[in-house]
Amino acid sequence: MSSRKTPIKYTSREFESIKRDLLEHARRYYPDTFKDFNEASFGALMVDTVAYIGDILSFYLDYQVNESFIDTAVEYNNIIRLSRQAGYKYQANPSSYGTVAIYAIIPASTSGLGPDASYYPILKKGSELSSKSGNTFILDEDVRFDNPSNEIVAARTDSSTGLPTSYAVRAYGRVVSGIFGSENISIGSFERFRKVELVSPTISEILSVTDSEGNEYLEVEHLSQNTVYKEVVNKGDNKSTVPSLLRPMIVPRRFVVERTRNKIFLQFGYGGPTEIKSPSVADPKNVVLQLNGRDYVTDKSFDPFKLLNTDKFGVAPSNTTLRIVYRMNTAANVNASAGSINKVIRPIVEFSNRSSLNNASVSSIINSLESFNSEPIVGDTTLPSAEELRRRTIDHFATQNRAVTQMDYEALVYAMPEKFGSVKRCRIIRDPDSLRRNLNLYVISEDSSGKLTTTNTTIKENIKVWLSRNKMISDTVDILDAKIVNIGIEFEVIADEESNRFQILSDCTQAIKDKFSVTPFIGEPVYLTDIYSALNKVKGVVDTKRVNIVRKIGANYSSTRFDVDEALSADGRYLSVPLNVAMEIKFPDTDIKGAIS
Repeated sequence: MSSRKTPIKYTSREFESIKRDLLEHARRYYPDTFKDFNEASFGALMVDTVAYIGDILSFYLDYQVNESFIDTAVEYNNIIRLSRQAGYKYQANPSSYGTVAIYAIIPASTSGLGPDASYYPILKKGSELSSKSGNTFILDEDVRFDNPSNEIVAARTDSSTGLPTSYAVRAYGRVVSGIFGSENISIGSFERFRKVELVSPTISEILSVTDSEGNEYLEVEHLSQNTVYKEVVNKGDNKSTVPSLLRPMIVPRRFVVERTRNKIFLQFGYGGPTEIKSPSVADPKNVVLQLNGRDYVTDKSFDPFKLLNTDKFGVAPSNTTLRIVYRMNTAANVNASAGSINKVIRPIVEFSNRSSLNNASVSSIINSLESFNSEPIVGDTTLPSAEELRRRTIDHFATQNRAVTQMDYEALVYAMPEKFGSVKRCRIIRDPDSLRRNLNLYVISEDSSGKLTTTNTTIKENIKVWLSRNKMISDTVDILDAKIVNIGIEFEVIADEESNRFQILSDCTQAIKDKFSVTPFIGEPVYLTDIYSALNKVKGVVDTKRVNIVRKIGANYSSTRFDVDEALSADGRYLSVPLNVAMEIKFPDTDIKGAIS
């Protein structure tokens, strides 16, 4: 055997190249030992086995490396984990938000001129409403019927005197899709950074976490955050204009929520109950300037979320039972069409002086409660695709919790917590006619059928408040409805004569459906070349003869004016779309038509 060694080829990574190198190695260094390498020999079996193992190892090594980066990862849960590392909070189980009108029949006062003020009810937050399709919605705020801005009309009159005997009062409240649920989880001995998995996969929001001893655990953005701002009722003279106040509250017992595609976890800190150094909120003046024993100042920053003097990441529960109350969605589609939310199924009602009221009248008021939504309750009904999640993560990381560029604004809109509602697509455009730094934010949502529709007023208001935290002080943002253009696709392909033409036509239609299964972004062009490419890849298609895009009009389509011929590029390769327009194939089964030559 030759003493001279041939360098190992580290570039051989697939089966054939590894096999070739192994055979070369055996022929060079073991020419007298192994001579038979035909496909039926034992030597060929061993070479194939080693090459097979090498091919598998090479594949999984490449795969795992690709799954370690956000731009190359394929598995959805891995993308979620990488998104979490980049600071993006994955929003699973989307919710829909909207405003509904609540009606109540109130007895008239003794004079008959207006309702009896003592019978004004308060429909409490947490009351449940139902739509005609059976979807449940939860009242997200107290609805007070004593508000002077409520509309009042006479409901019933006395036939003999003509005076009203009762009045109908209309108030408004915000609702969110879902129902209440709860779990009890037994916790054993102390464990640092304890992680608890919840059973239900459809949880949209954690409402409360308490242990057997009555201690409350609050959700925070990150475990190093030890202070939250809690809403308290304003009892001062200005309570009519400022109904609530924000007060700092320390949270030694806290948790963060971690989500995968089908699971949800609660992550607690690593401290024990005896390791909390301070039971009260620190004086801000003592933490604004941290001198650290020096007689000079090096740090003048102030983090209002760190007002608890502790070096722990919160208290981890031990030897107790956690009761977790949450809101979850039970239907795949959480939207509701206009006028469909018409029942108050589980009202929580309070009266200012219940003991002095007639029981029969109270029961009559509660039974009279009805609801009506003049606007659709809409949001994002589907989870983001892997590519959408990847793009949102990259955009979110670039924002760094501020809104400067147009991309920053879009990333912040997508990052808005689902409890405030969600949109399907958004696009921000600098207003060319504005002398100020005015921005036009175009948004669009999905209706109860998963079709594009306008975003309701409540979600728009929430978006405006959400953006106000991070936007530049000189920027003004107008939230507008993106326009919808419904299109159809007509195509003609040349098929292989030996193929089943009906099957080819079905496969071509499905290929276009798959191409447009992900909702296009606002202002995204439609590339006819991509449609040609998708059709040409269908088995049995020899060539694609033509592809035409047509605007769909009629009662079931949008009324937005759009000239397809004018928008088509000179070379016919793509369809130019205005920056405030979203294209949609609304009814793929009928709007995609094909023919075979």
